[in-house]
Amino acid sequence: MTGESTPQVFFDRWTDAYGPGGRRPSSDACACVERRGAGRPRPTRFHPERQDTTAPGWIRLLELVEEAAADRREVFKPLADLTAQERRQVVTLPPSIAGLTSVKHLVLYGSNLVRVPPEIGAMRSLEEFSPYTSYRLHWFPYELTRCPGLRRSTVSTRALYGSYKTRSPFPPLAAVATGAVDLDDLDPGVRGAASIRTCSVCDRRVGAAELRQVWISLRTSGADVLPLLVNACSTSCVDALPEPAEGYVRAPHTGGPGVDQPPAGRRPH
Repeated sequence: MTGESTPQVFFDRWTDAYGPGGRRPSSDACACVERRGAGRPRPTRFHPERQDTTAPGWIRLLELVEEAAADRREVFKPLADLTAQERRQVVTLPPSIAGLTSVKHLVLYGSNLVRVPPEIGAMRSLEEFSPYTSYRLHWFPYELTRCPGLRRSTVSTRALYGSYKTRSPFPPLAAVATGAVDLDDLDPGVRGAASIRTCSVCDRRVGAAELRQVWISLRTSGADVLPLLVNACSTSCVDALPEPAEGYVRAPHTGGPGVDQPPAGRRPH
C-alpha cells in the first residue's frame, strides 16, 4: 500500500536470557529505591533474605555452575535453564562461581538476586556483566574491581543505591565489629552478607574486631558507575581505596540518609 511506512522491527537481545515461564522471570516485589517526594529520604536497609540451600532452584544452579566450569564456556546464562519458580528461589550466587575463569559474559537478566558474592572477583576473564532488570539488586561487592577485562555492563541503574537518577540513600553500615561477632554467621540485613571472610582490598583474612565496611561508587565498566560494598580489614585498606567516580559522594562513607549526595538529575560525565 502506498503512503504507508514499513513498521520498524526492534531486536530483543535478551530473548534467550530468560527461561520457561514467560518473558519476565518471577521475582519478588521491591520498593527499596522507589522515587519519593521532596523531603528527607526514608532510610534503606539491606535485603535480609538468606539463601535456602535446599531449594530446587539453588541445587540446579550449583549443577549449572559446575557444568560451565567444566566445559570452560565463555557465555553463562544460568537463569535460562531454570523455571520461573526456581528463579525466584535464588537470591544470591554460589561461591563456586570463582571457578568460572573462562566466562567472558555473565547474564543474569531478570533475576531475583539481592546480592552477588565477592567470589565474582575470581572471574578474571569477565568482559561483560548483564544483571539487567534485576530490580532487587541494589549494590555489588568491591571485588568486582578485580575483573581487569570488564568493559561493558547492562544494569538497571534506577535500582541502585546512590543512582544519579534518584540518589536513593545507602543503607547505614554497622560500626566496627567486636570480637564476639561470628563473621561466618552474620545477619545479611545488617552486614549485607551471611558471612565475611576476607578483605575486599588486600584479600587477607578478616578478624571480627578488624572489620570495617564502607561504600564507594566507582566506574567498574565502560558505562556504569556502581555502588560497591567494601569489607576492609583495616583503616589502611580503607585509605588505599581509589578516588570515587566524579558526580558521586567524594569519599568512602558508611551510608545512611544523612550522607550528602549530589542532586539527582543529569548523568555525571
